[in-house]
Amino acid sequence: MRAELILSPTKFLEHAFKTEYPYLAKYETFWEEDGRAISTAVDNAGTPWLKQFDRFGNRIDQICFPPDYWRMLYEGYKVGAIWRGFEHTLRESFMVGYVTSYYDPGLYCPYTVSLSTAAVVAKYAAPDVRARFLTPMLRREGDIWQGATWMTELRGGSDLGATVETAARQDGDRWLLTGDKYFSSNAGAEVAVVAARPEGAPAGVRGLALLVVPKFRADGELNYLVRRLKDKIATRSVPTGEVELRDSEAYLLGEPGHGIYHIMEVLNLSRVSNSMGAAALAHRALADALTFAENRQIFGKALVDQPLMRKQFEDNVETLRQAFALAWESVCLAEEIWREPAPRYSDRFHLFRLITHLAKYWTAEVAVHMAKWAMEVNGGMGTLVEFGVERHLREAMILDIWEGPAHRQILDGIEVMERKGAHKLLLEHLAPHTNDIETMRVRIDGLLTQPQDEKEANAGSLFHDLAAFAAKALKTKYVG
Repeated sequence: MRAELILSPTKFLEHAFKTEYPYLAKYETFWEEDGRAISTAVDNAGTPWLKQFDRFGNRIDQICFPPDYWRMLYEGYKVGAIWRGFEHTLRESFMVGYVTSYYDPGLYCPYTVSLSTAAVVAKYAAPDVRARFLTPMLRREGDIWQGATWMTELRGGSDLGATVETAARQDGDRWLLTGDKYFSSNAGAEVAVVAARPEGAPAGVRGLALLVVPKFRADGELNYLVRRLKDKIATRSVPTGEVELRDSEAYLLGEPGHGIYHIMEVLNLSRVSNSMGAAALAHRALADALTFAENRQIFGKALVDQPLMRKQFEDNVETLRQAFALAWESVCLAEEIWREPAPRYSDRFHLFRLITHLAKYWTAEVAVHMAKWAMEVNGGMGTLVEFGVERHLREAMILDIWEGPAHRQILDGIEVMERKGAHKLLLEHLAPHTNDIETMRVRIDGLLTQPQDEKEANAGSLFHDLAAFAAKALKTKYVG
């Protein structure tokens, strides 16, 4: 891969798709001229400050970043992180996300949860609610509303049926929510989608509902409170907090009893974003390694020209190409199925689910690997905060956990194979791009016929190999 494609996310995308993207080139220019410095300052500043009261004692819960943060944040909304997905294609929104995450993976989170919020509001909200919330979320400038997706409570997020304790009671056309959300990314957003359990609903996931919650009540008062912000190792460009819901006004999305489907649609769309973000982070780590290796002289020649180092670069370029291809396949399938109504999903939706689990798993692994390797290439300089290379590893570790860590993707991926036959759809989908379908089919069938505990215990190695297999097969489809 030519150096210019490694050093420019826009040129990489243009090369992959044989198309020029002037809006991305302009956005990349912003990052090179101003955004990188702003992002570094935000990361160095650490956790943002929560100003809970104004001087008169009124609760305001204002989240305070360095002033230029808001300029950096709204640049992405302006270029189309959300509105392009509705006025053009989801793919364009995800390309904005790729360029964003190349420079700041944490900043991609507000765009991710805003897009996921907008998608379910567009699909499932009543017409008046949709007009009220979606219109300001699709603005290009001015008073743009941000979204958020709050599911996780204190006892964790994997088993939502057991851990969601937020209660919902109906009050006319609206609902009132009471509960606490423990990991609330993009705290302070103007609108959030929230998992809750309506009064009288059954236990387990079938009793959950998804509701949309505005920041302000009808009377203008705060509709939710931010108890505190989390002090994280990275992704400091998105505020994550603990949110209190106290008879918070909300509006039901979709039909009663279908909430778990809506929740999973939100999570899966966010997993697609996570995959693109992780691939972009790996890309940036590769770029920083190349910049150093081209300029570092050792034993009479550039580090990049040392045989072992050159081979490592070649291998990691190939790894990036494969990871991007798998992530992009999840984007293309999301574009195809995201408007399908729950629960009447097509086979393509189940294929999307499996590829999304594979992509989220694989790209997160690649991001951690590439970030660690970039630090090694930079040697001692790679461990120093002042040069920014160590930040990639901090960010990568959070991307690995966001929207479900590796074991969650493995178990959910095995489930969609068992229940929906998604592996058969996947192998058929990959067949034009590889000659090794039958070998993989035998391995999958062998795992799925094992006793439950044995199957779960052995799922990791099979899922890892299946992700690598899919990534390699898809590489020629997009990036040659």
